[in-house]
Amino acid sequence: MLYVAVAAFAGGCLSALLGWLDSREPFNPRKFARSIGAALISGIGFALAYQSGETVTLRDILIAILGGSGVDVLSNRALGALVR
Repeated sequence: MLYVAVAAFAGGCLSALLGWLDSREPFNPRKFARSIGAALISGIGFALAYQSGETVTLRDILIAILGGSGVDVLSNRALGALVR
């Protein structure tokens, strides 16, 4: 369960980092902190989903990484739509 949570969190952080690198803007800690918060929420969500006690495979880790990055992207899109 811990591996899945860390993988989802890492996926969200990776998505935030790649988004910042792609934007070519100066680093904004406030925006990055929002993405880290979304990554933390996704890590907790994936950990709760994998509480069933099943064994965790590489496939589960990869799904958690992709899911964590998806949560980051969706949260940024949603907040961007609300701010407009």
